[in-house]
Amino acid sequence: MGDDSEWMKLPIDQKCEHKVWKARLNGYEEAVKLFQRIHDEKSPEWGKYLGLIKKFVTESNAVAQLKGLEAALVFVENAHVAGKTTGEVVSGVVTKVFNQPKARAKELGMDICLMYVEIEKVEVVQDELLKGLDNKNPKIVVACIETLRKALSEFGSKIVTLKPVVKVLPKQFESREKAVRDEARLLAIEVYRWIRDALRPSLQNINSVQLKELEEEWVKLPSAPPKQSRFLRSQQDLKAKFEQQSAEGGGGGECDAVDPYELLEPVEILSKLPKDFYDEIESKKWQERKQALEAIEALAKNPKLENGDYGDLVRALKKVVGFDANVMLVSMAAKCLAGLASGLRKKFGTYAGLVVPTILEKFKEKKPQVVQALQEAIDAVFLTTSLQNLSEDILAVMDNKNPSIKQQASLFLARSFRHCTQSTLPKSLLKPFCAALIKQVNDSAPEVRDAAFEALGTAMKVVGEKAVNPFLTDLDKLKLDKIKESADKVELPGGKKSAGGASSGGAGDKKTAAKAPPSAEAPPRASAPPKSSGPPKKTQTSLMNLFVFQPEACEDLAAGVLPASCLQQLDSTNWKERLASMEDFQRAVETMEKSAMPCQALVKMLAKKPGWKETNFQVMQMKLRIVALVAQRGQFSKTSASVVLEALVDKVGDVKCGGNAKEALTAIGESCSLPWTAEQVVSLAFAQKNPKNQAETLNWLANAMKEFGFAGINVKGFINNVKTALGASNPGVRTSAISLLGVMFLYMGAPLRMFFEDEKPALLSQIDAEFEKMQGQSPPAPIRCIRKLASAADEEGDDGEEGDEDGGGGGGGGQDIMDLLPRTDIGDKITSVLVSKLEDKNWKIRKEGLDEAAAIISEAKFITANIGELPLALKGRLGDSNKILVQQTLTILQQLATAMGGGLKQHVKALGFPVITVLGDSKANVRAAAMTTLQAWVEQTGMKEWLEGEEMSEELKRENPFLRQEVLGWLAEKLPTLRTVPADLMLCIPQLYACLEDRNGDVRKKAQDALPTFMMHLGYDKMSKATGKLKHASKDQVMAMLDKARALMPAKPEAPAKASGGSKGSAESSRAPSGQYHDHHHHVTLSGAAGKKPAAKGMKEDEDRSGPIFTLVPNAKEQRVKEEKQLKILKWNFITPRDEYVEQLKTQMSTCFARWLQEELFHVDFQRQSWVLSVDHCATIGCLDLILKWFTLRFYDTNTTILMKVLEYLKLLFTTLTQENYHLSEYEANSFIPYLILKVGEPKDVVRKDVRSILAMLCKVYPASKVFPFLMDGTKSKNSKQRAECLEELGCLIGAYGMNVCQPTPAKSLKDIAIHIGDRDTSVRNAALNTVVAVYNVCGDQVYKLIGTLSEKEMSMLEERIKRSAKKTQAAPAKQSATDRPAPRENATNPKGTFLRKPAQEDPNKLNEQSSDSTSIPKEFQLDLDLIERDRNIVYEMPNLIEHKLDELLELEVRAAFPNFDDVHNSTASTINFVISQVASSDINTSIQALAQIDEVLRQDDKAEVMSGHIDQFLIATFMQLRLIYSTHMADEHMDKKDIMKLYSCIIGNMLSLFSMEPLAREASMGVLKDLMHGVIMLMLDSRVEDMEDGQQLIRSVNLMVIRVLEKSDQTNIISALLVLLQDSLFMTTCSPMFSQLVMKCLWRMIRFLPETINSINLDRVLLDVHNLMKVFPKDKLKHLKSDVPYRTLKTLLHTLCKLTGVKILDHLSMIENRNESELEAYLRRVVKHYGQLSGPKTDRDEKNSLRTSDRLSKAMVSDVLSEIFKKIGSKENSKEGLTELYEFKKNHPDIDLEPFLQHTTLVFQNYVERGLQHIESEKETKSRIQNSTVISQHGQDSSVSNEEEQKTAGYYERLKILKQRIVHDNMVTQRGLATSKPSVPSSTDMLHSKLSQLKESREMHQQEHNVHAPAHAHGSSSSPATLDDLKKRLERIKSNWQ
Repeated sequence: MGDDSEWMKLPIDQKCEHKVWKARLNGYEEAVKLFQRIHDEKSPEWGKYLGLIKKFVTESNAVAQLKGLEAALVFVENAHVAGKTTGEVVSGVVTKVFNQPKARAKELGMDICLMYVEIEKVEVVQDELLKGLDNKNPKIVVACIETLRKALSEFGSKIVTLKPVVKVLPKQFESREKAVRDEARLLAIEVYRWIRDALRPSLQNINSVQLKELEEEWVKLPSAPPKQSRFLRSQQDLKAKFEQQSAEGGGGGECDAVDPYELLEPVEILSKLPKDFYDEIESKKWQERKQALEAIEALAKNPKLENGDYGDLVRALKKVVGFDANVMLVSMAAKCLAGLASGLRKKFGTYAGLVVPTILEKFKEKKPQVVQALQEAIDAVFLTTSLQNLSEDILAVMDNKNPSIKQQASLFLARSFRHCTQSTLPKSLLKPFCAALIKQVNDSAPEVRDAAFEALGTAMKVVGEKAVNPFLTDLDKLKLDKIKESADKVELPGGKKSAGGASSGGAGDKKTAAKAPPSAEAPPRASAPPKSSGPPKKTQTSLMNLFVFQPEACEDLAAGVLPASCLQQLDSTNWKERLASMEDFQRAVETMEKSAMPCQALVKMLAKKPGWKETNFQVMQMKLRIVALVAQRGQFSKTSASVVLEALVDKVGDVKCGGNAKEALTAIGESCSLPWTAEQVVSLAFAQKNPKNQAETLNWLANAMKEFGFAGINVKGFINNVKTALGASNPGVRTSAISLLGVMFLYMGAPLRMFFEDEKPALLSQIDAEFEKMQGQSPPAPIRCIRKLASAADEEGDDGEEGDEDGGGGGGGGQDIMDLLPRTDIGDKITSVLVSKLEDKNWKIRKEGLDEAAAIISEAKFITANIGELPLALKGRLGDSNKILVQQTLTILQQLATAMGGGLKQHVKALGFPVITVLGDSKANVRAAAMTTLQAWVEQTGMKEWLEGEEMSEELKRENPFLRQEVLGWLAEKLPTLRTVPADLMLCIPQLYACLEDRNGDVRKKAQDALPTFMMHLGYDKMSKATGKLKHASKDQVMAMLDKARALMPAKPEAPAKASGGSKGSAESSRAPSGQYHDHHHHVTLSGAAGKKPAAKGMKEDEDRSGPIFTLVPNAKEQRVKEEKQLKILKWNFITPRDEYVEQLKTQMSTCFARWLQEELFHVDFQRQSWVLSVDHCATIGCLDLILKWFTLRFYDTNTTILMKVLEYLKLLFTTLTQENYHLSEYEANSFIPYLILKVGEPKDVVRKDVRSILAMLCKVYPASKVFPFLMDGTKSKNSKQRAECLEELGCLIGAYGMNVCQPTPAKSLKDIAIHIGDRDTSVRNAALNTVVAVYNVCGDQVYKLIGTLSEKEMSMLEERIKRSAKKTQAAPAKQSATDRPAPRENATNPKGTFLRKPAQEDPNKLNEQSSDSTSIPKEFQLDLDLIERDRNIVYEMPNLIEHKLDELLELEVRAAFPNFDDVHNSTASTINFVISQVASSDINTSIQALAQIDEVLRQDDKAEVMSGHIDQFLIATFMQLRLIYSTHMADEHMDKKDIMKLYSCIIGNMLSLFSMEPLAREASMGVLKDLMHGVIMLMLDSRVEDMEDGQQLIRSVNLMVIRVLEKSDQTNIISALLVLLQDSLFMTTCSPMFSQLVMKCLWRMIRFLPETINSINLDRVLLDVHNLMKVFPKDKLKHLKSDVPYRTLKTLLHTLCKLTGVKILDHLSMIENRNESELEAYLRRVVKHYGQLSGPKTDRDEKNSLRTSDRLSKAMVSDVLSEIFKKIGSKENSKEGLTELYEFKKNHPDIDLEPFLQHTTLVFQNYVERGLQHIESEKETKSRIQNSTVISQHGQDSSVSNEEEQKTAGYYERLKILKQRIVHDNMVTQRGLATSKPSVPSSTDMLHSKLSQLKESREMHQQEHNVHAPAHAHGSSSSPATLDDLKKRLERIKSNWQ
């Protein structure tokens, strides 16, 4: 007992080591309890037992061992550090537990092993168990196999690596012990469950009986794939997913297919070849050759072969296949090749190019067994390489004369296509194959045709019809149908887009199945075709450079190339002799051939004593110079460089020799690559202690980086060296290191600083200063390149795939700076304690947890993607009720994005989309933080992860207006920047359409903005199809929006250009070229090239591009013309361009185009066909025919982007040619113009417009008479658009150049044109008629003779058209000489700008001429619609205004043409309208003159009243001018600021004058006042005004003007205007806070006026505006704005109104719908109650008030009815209906007084209503008398306008007049019908348009007056509805252009 009590007191860990087994047993028991009590897996307590766990399992006492195993199991399960004990513990289990007789011990041992697997230590466990299989104790072997089986059964084949298990499995079947064999059988069955037939090849050699037993067991296994039942610690999310799937009854957990090839051990067969194999294979006896092939066939049957040099063997077999006459031997050789290819797989790809041509040629054999063997061979070879590598060999035999070869080549292509995907079968590869197969489709042999159909059908199945169809345009429908039929029959392995599969030949053979690669394996990436014989031949010298030679060998080699005297004097004691020796050495090297130069021997001779310890600096300088020379001129290898680098580094700091040493280092860098050289040099430098050498080495490296570029540099290694240098004690080393960092900063940017944040502050400030100096600079263009890479590029023929990593360019070497940063795994720090804090109920503890998480991330700086359970915890905090914690969480997520980088992608689903959910928060600051977080995440992850899946559409389903606004705005911003998007974006379309009809106006706006960006990726067709599920009304609305969005759809961004190291060339190419040709007549630049021009791929390419892109070859063009005439080359004439034409053009271009440019121009990728041409004039002219021919090829491209770029360049080109007075030759024109005319029939308007512009320019460089025949040929096209456009262009030519342009004769041309008058297409008929009319305008009635005989119908159409253009023929162009005509083609740049105009546009001065008879006042103001439409870019200069005699205007009396025409249309009103229209002129002087005239009127009290009725119009023009000054004049640096100040002064003076006259000021409507106040406040806030001279004085004047406006305007209108303006300013997030403050100051001033103005205010209107404001901004929302001033302002306004009106305020809510739901009414009642007006019991007086209130309400109902009626009267469509209803209402309610409803309207409107009622009344009394009105008597019987038409036109004028009144009548029209929360405000632009309509109406009125008094011209001047409609459309078009 004493002994027991002694060890009982010991700690647990000491008990476990005690020598007494009972003590150990007790210790194990207590350890189990202790381990179960420790909840923190990272507790330090676990560390005490790390060294004891092995003793737990190797316990010698059997009883204690069981407890020790239990303790070990608990430890492994719970301790974080358990993984460190895996190897020793599992080894102990295998050796000391698995041999125990107790089953419990073995069971615990297995559990421990499986637990180690669960904690991610499967590799260690598996290795120890496999070692246990070699144990002599069968019990241990059985237990190890059983443990492996259990691990595989529970964890699956993805966790347990099967290859080593399968490798040892056959050995276990050979065991003597039955238990081992039985357990091995169970393991084999378990393995088969997971990998199925992939196991068979590995067990083919076991005992047949055992194999049969296994086969029987395998058959019994269920067909369903097994599932993983136990999961690793890192797979807990996968576990939950599996459990969910199991609960739902779904499948899951299917194991991936295993390639049996990977499980096999390779067999080495080269050493097993018969010794005399190569002799026998060459034997003349076929039996001996057969014997040799049989030996190879047996060896090739091994399913996996060891890699080796099979070149000789393959060549021998190839010879047999190609030349052996015995077909049996050919078949055997083909089978051997197939076996080698299947056994070697990708390693056989080296020999593929060697055997494929031979096999293809051998397909001429017709014997089936030979053909089958060849098919198997070529199919197996294909799987070892790619179709790209074999393409040249295949295409070479496609034109073979032997049909069998063509057939089998096509069938091979068909089988090969089945293994391809869209990515491995690109268009560049598909195009030549399709071209070759199309030829075979037309072959005479049916088997060839069928094979070609099968191949094309397979290609169509793989890549889709869309990709193949462009290459099949020449085939007829029958053949296309056959190809589609073949495509339908094709079955691809693994589905449509599968990338591979077993070869078609011998598919049923087990051997083939065993060797074939898995179907999931894709062919390798396309690369350059392998060369059969490698480089030409390696010289002896190049081989020598690969080895290190002994000094004796070096001397021998050097003696062969150096003079004897040189070698003798190398080690002379006389320095002069050594110097002479060096000079001889240098001369010898300079004259030595590269191939004969033994570089290593030469540099070793330089090291001969005294070598690099030479004391004479002259000799040393010569030595260093020779090293540089050898490196530059010879094949200098890294072996040679290693000999001299240490010496060079030692001399780099020398004052006299340092420069030569640096030059030698640079030369070595050119030969051996800078990255390697720099790494060696820096390591050697810092291995020394010489600070001078270290500093100069760093200086050399900095300079070398600039010269070579940054590509390939080992950034991480250099940063470590730089850190060492920064810590050096020598200041020179530190300075050099900082300078090197500055150079690296040029290439790496700001992220470079992250590596040095741990440095001392003083040093860090120096680094920052160096970075600051480099800020904004671009890296210099590399001037050196690696010679080996450059020559390799020449040999390989780089076609632009990927540049060499050591190539030039200053890019970052293709490595992401963030990938170089060391990252910390913080998963261990995210403990359960931290997670529990984040989920605590107490917000303070949650905040503490967030602080800890932020600190962990901040401390780590850069972290891995493993962050433990943090994502789930942070997700919960995003929905926290405490908004401060939500914002803190968002800040942490931003921090996480920066720290994690690209690894963030895996957390997008878990954490990213919850951030999007936060965007729906009601608080603006939270939403802003969420958006910032979202942007930070997207910057790291890209958009793909966000758009994949249904998550985005689910977010948009949430009916949260804030969320929808933010997400749609974000998508509208991001989508245009993406080139491609996942298909799942389509899932968002239903939600997008729902947002288009959302109740919230902002959501609708954002959805409309996002619509074009969705369409740019999904296409119009898909989106329109998606509307099919909408309701009919919704569908119509959405389709209208889609059509609108289609026009706004942005273009997809171009392919990103590669970084070129800051090359200046790339910077220059990115400059916009617009207008460049104006300054440099010899340069033409294609617009938009910057985005598409590919960056340089290497230094060589940069050097190539730096030279001229065109080479001027004398007489080259003339030679091409001569060759074409002699038919030596193809004439450039085709319907569609064939390959022969393309190849011919390439050949012609090769002599005068730079190689790189030609490659870009003919690149298969259209994005590479955007280029920059900055050319010399002479060189451009010299190859202009080739340039134009290339453009004709581009006309056949289907890509619109390329076509638009081509047309843009052509316009610039022809502009330059015109400036240079160049004229196209016949040769150039014939090669270009016919194909240009083809594009004039393009369906896209923008294309047709550009083509017409080019045709106009063409006539300046090529005679119009010669262009005419080409256009005539274009009229024969089947394309109706082309015919119409050509006819229109013909009319232009005739009108501009006369009849002489018609070739060959006018008569023949006119007859051909007249034929089209009978065309079925309307546009063609109209174009033909217009052209004939153009001829009529030139030659008069002679046109009838020229056009020949027409049918009666066609002649009547022509006569009608000529009659309509009669006014034009009065000018008699036929009598006009050619010299009198205007400059030809003056307006030809406009595609529709022909001289053929509609009658209403013929004579813009006609109105003035006609009105001159009726009035003596001149009409100086002419709205030239033709000019406005012709060119939108003209800055219109208004004429100088004439000072009108206003007294005359006031006294003038004007008659009205119609009874209902108002006095507002008299000459005075028209003149005022014209003057006001000049106020908004873009010309400052014109505007100032107009303002001066108006000011003169306003200053005279007796004349100011003429402005009545024009106030709104004048204010609109004024505020438009203010907007123009703000946006245009102030931004124009060339504009004189004094003129702007003068204009401002005139405007303010006019406003002060106007608002000094209260009657005129009160005419300003609410909408106009709103816009005016907006413009004035923006002026007050414009900081540019304050900086101007007298700016402060101007601001004071504006203040005075604002006060005047507030005081004199209609108080109701100004208060309403300010309320609406306040609402808009609060609603727009972009609005300045100062703007809102100024609006509220104005409101406060109006509130102070209320006691004096309350009686004149329409309280119903004001309260309606307040209601609308409170509806958009409820009380809670107002309170939570950044400032509470808006809320206090509204509160003060309502309190003041209540105080002034008392309880009566509640009677003024009649205009508010659903008063009970209005927040305003409830608030007013509370305020009224507060003032004591509603307190106390009801009295009789209250009841009377109540009755009066109900009476008022009934009056309000009457008011509503009349408001609706007046609304109809004010509308254009329902004016007459409204007058009729008003008449009936007044008749039914004679006691109703209309005066209150008309008192706020203008006199014009009142007169209109009065006349309308009188008209209706008289119409009802005497209907017949109205029909016989005075119009008939005025016009008489000859009048051409009927009564009915006259009245219709008069009604139209009335409606035009009402358009104006709709805005003026705004005070009267009710707003009760508004459905949206935001009240509509009349648009000032619409009002201006109304004024323009009035103006035109006035002109037409004068025309009508003239017609009434001039009967002789009545027939030509009647104003038809068509003319008015045309005028209206043109005005609308002008308005839209100005906007």
